[in-house]
Amino acid sequence: MELTWYGLGCFRIVERGYPAVLTDPFDEAESGLTLPKARVDIITSSVLLERPEAKRWKGLRKEGHILAGPGEYEIGGLFITAIATYRDRVRGTKLGQNVVYAMNFNDVVVCHLGALGSPLTQSQAESLGRVNVLLLPVGLPEGLTPTMASEVVSLIEPEIVIPMDYRLPELKVERGPVSRFLKEMGLAHVSPVTSLKVTASNLPEETQIVLLSPRVTIEG
Repeated sequence: MELTWYGLGCFRIVERGYPAVLTDPFDEAESGLTLPKARVDIITSSVLLERPEAKRWKGLRKEGHILAGPGEYEIGGLFITAIATYRDRVRGTKLGQNVVYAMNFNDVVVCHLGALGSPLTQSQAESLGRVNVLLLPVGLPEGLTPTMASEVVSLIEPEIVIPMDYRLPELKVERGPVSRFLKEMGLAHVSPVTSLKVTASNLPEETQIVLLSPRVTIEG
């Protein structure tokens, strides 16, 4: 399985024999970033959409299925569990609900926390099941603080943590720096990689923080 990051909460996740997944595609004009032009079979949205079929993202080669709410899904052999959480620190009273997705790619479970704004409960974590790769928002203005983010890591105990939704030079929207989270985790510096390939047999024994270099181009 290979993960490529495009900035904010947008990842393309591919594994041979499974549908290609794109998480939280963004508005290109608003963000200043560019969506991938590669094939997409499933889109997951952490924002609850009443009419997901009416939501479209320019530049995507193919949209396929759009998931925008909690539930259990099976598409092309890919099993996905989605649960409702909150987008802020006050139980959704400011920003509403957030959807978290756990996706099983050939026995490697990737959990995308979306725009999570408050720590998961024990019950929520248990409903996601075993998580190997955690995609964790660390720079949202109304989102998890570095301490909260580290608590989520401790609760879920993934083998790999990939920070997302933090400040980039290309971004037109406000985000905090990733350095605060790294400091909370006791790390002074982590060298970014362009993409990450993971199999069930090469997972690290202890939790590892991986920074991905976003595959971006500047708009305008």
